[in-house]
Amino acid sequence: MGLCFSRENKSTAKRRPSKRIANQSAAAAAGGGGGSNRWTRIRSSRTEENLIHERALAAAILFQQQLQNGGGTASFDRSTSMRYPTGNSKRNQPLPRSSSSRARSLTDPLLQPHQLVNQDIKLDNLETKHFVLVHGGGFGAWCWYKTIALLEESGYKVTAVDLTGSGIHSFDTNSITSLSQYVKPLTDFLEKLTDGEKVIFPDLVILVGHDFGGACISYAMELFPSKVSKAIFVAAAMLTSGQSALDMFSDKVESNDLMRQAQVFLYANGNDQPPTAIDFDKSLLRDLLFNQSPTKDIALASVSMRPIPFSPVLEKLSLSETNHGSVRRFYIETVEDNAISIAVQESMVNKSPPEQVFILKGADHSPFFSKPQALHKFLVEISRLP
Repeated sequence: MGLCFSRENKSTAKRRPSKRIANQSAAAAAGGGGGSNRWTRIRSSRTEENLIHERALAAAILFQQQLQNGGGTASFDRSTSMRYPTGNSKRNQPLPRSSSSRARSLTDPLLQPHQLVNQDIKLDNLETKHFVLVHGGGFGAWCWYKTIALLEESGYKVTAVDLTGSGIHSFDTNSITSLSQYVKPLTDFLEKLTDGEKVIFPDLVILVGHDFGGACISYAMELFPSKVSKAIFVAAAMLTSGQSALDMFSDKVESNDLMRQAQVFLYANGNDQPPTAIDFDKSLLRDLLFNQSPTKDIALASVSMRPIPFSPVLEKLSLSETNHGSVRRFYIETVEDNAISIAVQESMVNKSPPEQVFILKGADHSPFFSKPQALHKFLVEISRLP
């Protein structure tokens, strides 16, 4: 949206430890009776729920190994299951037998599921293939069209949300009165995901926030820390607890003449009342937000951008180290940014360092337009970090 942000210093966010599967003790594995059936021995030392847990996890690990070793789906071209039904078979004839001529694969589960679990596998490698993209102020899900295509072609699941009053969301921007109302499409989506604290394979996501979307994903990280594996801020606001976007904006806007010239305040409740939204002078969009972007993308933005609700910009966030601080943060800087200058971005990073910083050279404030391939590369790289 082009609001200029900075950040007060707080203690460095705690790095969320990688989830690991706990090793089962040898004593537990051998604690059963002396029966000949191997599954009976396991059941004698484990509850049925634990056994189901291990089988499911083993299946997921094998599937992940198959993808890493061969890529794509598992091949069963040598497998033939043969049954011999006949229309005139006698009633007392034995049931037809099934046989397979497929040679055993190296990835076939020769080990028991609990032995596969004992390999100290990181769950992050199995569960972070889902990106949730959150647009900045004035933008919508439409701005991510290049990023969506690139990520999906690379095998990722991608969800791009329209925040309230943005994109194709029909709500009147001037009627938005709080950050929670503005972010509701995102929080509603996250609320429906399976909680990582309750199931074996949670629906963990990687949140990506651009511009004011950074404040929005911070709000979501506080509410749903167990559903977010990583958070990526792309030329975005990284607010600290007790800080609002306006605090940052007020601190930096005086040094950005182009920003002041481009902003147009809207007063839907009358000129004697506080502003209800912020819009941009369309003639200055290219210089402010898209100075390195293709003409066709600027044309798309000029007919798609909507005003930014003002009340969410005023709202101070309440963020805790326990929730928000437990999520791993990454920052992608945009060097040719005229809306949030590289100096402002570096100031935010220095005051509250994320786990890692990536620098997009030649990118304006909208890297999904100006540097889509480079942005995609960074997103994939971050997703693969252990």
